[in-house]
Amino acid sequence: MSQDSRLRVVCLAGPSDAGKTSLVQELIPELAADGRVATVKSIHHDIEIDTPGTDTHRHRSAGAETVVGVTPELTFDISTRGKRDPPEPTGDEPLLETDDPELRALSRTLERLADRGYDTVIVEGFAAAPLPTILVGDRDPEAVGGPVVGRGDDPIDDLLAAIRSLAGLAVPTGGRRSNKSGD
Repeated sequence: MSQDSRLRVVCLAGPSDAGKTSLVQELIPELAADGRVATVKSIHHDIEIDTPGTDTHRHRSAGAETVVGVTPELTFDISTRGKRDPPEPTGDEPLLETDDPELRALSRTLERLADRGYDTVIVEGFAAAPLPTILVGDRDPEAVGGPVVGRGDDPIDDLLAAIRSLAGLAVPTGGRRSNKSGD
């Protein structure tokens, strides 16, 4: 039986070098006091995040769809299905109703983060996502897919209050996570 949990998600949208990453760095420690925080960063070009020749790179090159690396300090997973060919959502209904592959990839990522027990996710980029958005820099409110809940130059306490007041998205999680935050 599936149980819905509430996942607070906010996008930060703005042009390059507008200060989005700096704002993310400022928000994370404050929001972490409320519960688990994850971030999602939209990257518009291909990068190699795994060192060629390492065992994890060799696993992926051999055809593994997902490779998980566990070190003494970090756990990371690398999946071959990015924005161009995202996996389908696993819930009965997708978190974000969209035919756009980039937003489908974001939707699937948010589902995984909810399933892993995160309370808040800050999304840097994905301006077209129909999610609450903080505008950073010179960004037209009409150029984003979600409601504007703040601006990057607002006082940090106002932005935190706006994020904390978000009702959150109902995310089917297969009953593995309860709604600890009461949202």
